Amino acid sequence: MDWNPADMWDQMGAYLKRLPQDVGEKPKAILVISAHWEEFEFTVQTKAAPGLLFDYYGFPPHTYELTWPAPGSQALAERVQDLARTAGITVATDAHRDFDHGVFIPLLLAFPDAGIPTIQLSLKHGLDAAEHLALGRALAPLRDEGVLIVGSGMSYHSIPRLMGRGSNSGPASHAFDAWLDKTLAAGPDGLTAWAGAPNARDCHPREEHLLPLMVVAGAGRGDPSRRTYHEDSVGQTGIAISAYQFG
Repeated sequence: MDWNPADMWDQMGAYLKRLPQDVGEKPKAILVISAHWEEFEFTVQTKAAPGLLFDYYGFPPHTYELTWPAPGSQALAERVQDLARTAGITVATDAHRDFDHGVFIPLLLAFPDAGIPTIQLSLKHGLDAAEHLALGRALAPLRDEGVLIVGSGMSYHSIPRLMGRGSNSGPASHAFDAWLDKTLAAGPDGLTAWAGAPNARDCHPREEHLLPLMVVAGAGRGDPSRRTYHEDSVGQTGIAISAYQFG
């Protein structure tokens, strides 16, 4: 869709389009932890053929006509539950949930043919960082089974400031971005102290967009993080955004 400036999301789009190359092999299945789904307990999607949940408003009509008909996977959902149960973590199921935009927007660019079985996993109410790291650790064996685990959020998520309605956004985001990069290089445990990072609440007034990273980092099993996407200034905002890969 049209933005001002027109190229505001071009670099992010290019990053998402090259995601299959960054991964290096075609996944057998994809598990997405989206910032846009929260439940009382961690909950996994079990719908066989999820539709699209257009969980946004005020956008142009064509953005409500998108399609991304990837199949679900009951087998992967059960595997998620089994791994979590072994770690003492409860994961509920939802047979009606469709893909929210935290799934279908990035994956439309990364895997446009929609041919890979994909399921979505919710965040847990309370948004506790340690709990999300623990879930990630429990799900780490999925990586050896050909499953791509995607944390769909954003390393900076203050929408008013991202849309240019706020002062000092750029310097605040750069300080937090530097902390995030340094912390991930040292291992995932330091992420639990994220609220004490420089300008943390300026960058994340609410932490739901940071928590998908916690799950992915937990599943990293100590693999060094690689920053596979970074912008010093998204559009003309001066705001820094980064993304990371493990393995």
